[in-house]
Amino acid sequence: MAVAGPRTGSLPVRGRCLGSRPVDAMTFLGLQPTHNPNRWFIPVTPGVSTRGNFLWGGCGLGAGIEAMERTTGRPVIWATAQYLSYAQTGSIMDIDVVVANEGRSVTQARAVGHVGDREILTVNAALGHRDKPASGMWEQMPDVPPPDECPIRFGVTPDEEGITDGMMARLDFRLASARTFDDLEGNPMPDGNCSMWARMPDILEMSGAALAILGDYVPMGLGQALGRHAGGNSLDNTLRMVDIVETDWVLLDIRVHAIANGFGHGLVHLWAEHGTLLATASQSTILRFHEEFEARRKHLEQQQRS
Repeated sequence: MAVAGPRTGSLPVRGRCLGSRPVDAMTFLGLQPTHNPNRWFIPVTPGVSTRGNFLWGGCGLGAGIEAMERTTGRPVIWATAQYLSYAQTGSIMDIDVVVANEGRSVTQARAVGHVGDREILTVNAALGHRDKPASGMWEQMPDVPPPDECPIRFGVTPDEEGITDGMMARLDFRLASARTFDDLEGNPMPDGNCSMWARMPDILEMSGAALAILGDYVPMGLGQALGRHAGGNSLDNTLRMVDIVETDWVLLDIRVHAIANGFGHGLVHLWAEHGTLLATASQSTILRFHEEFEARRKHLEQQQRS
């Protein structure tokens, strides 16, 4: 998120990356510049796609953030993506950056992603940095076991469903306080919250784009809150940056606020291993159950073949 397709060679194992060196977020995404400093593009490869064969929402937000950061030369403060359509695997999404206002310390900008004339997403953001002595953190990190003591969920090695490619194969998860796939049905999390450790072995360092990818997990929390094999398609994703520090694992503290009228709403706190709050991410999501995902995946495959 210069990855041009699914990863080849040996699959990485915990703490190492076999077959490739860690890269920055731009290279991980496959984001590429053009002769126009305000235009970028991202090939929608399997490595940035969902199992439904369209661009992973967090990768779309991450690409928009990365394009705006590199265009303006400033780090993201917050960014929000509105997802309008699907960029199917095999397509190329152009990203046009518009700098709406540039102040002494803050730039307001937006990035519009489109495939041809079809708009896929719009990302609005503020970017900048201010040196002020005041700081504090009042949110509390959940007390959970470390990653080494937690069961695997969809790790970078093939899981029980045989996931060996796509975006899921590039992420490593450990269930800190969440149900396994076999234990989930009929067994909801009592307070609607869950947490899991996550890492991206191919990423060299934490960044706004990297956290945008990891923050795209309110849909997973919907299934945990309901005790159902469920998730959803994101309508939006808002990332608010707090503090970037070095960390291998990130704790995703997923809090589902409510589910009603076919939609779910929630928040993810992203924590470094030693307890620093890196960022928060909030989403509204179209609620879908497992059978709906399968029906939509087959529909998209039929569209691609026609």
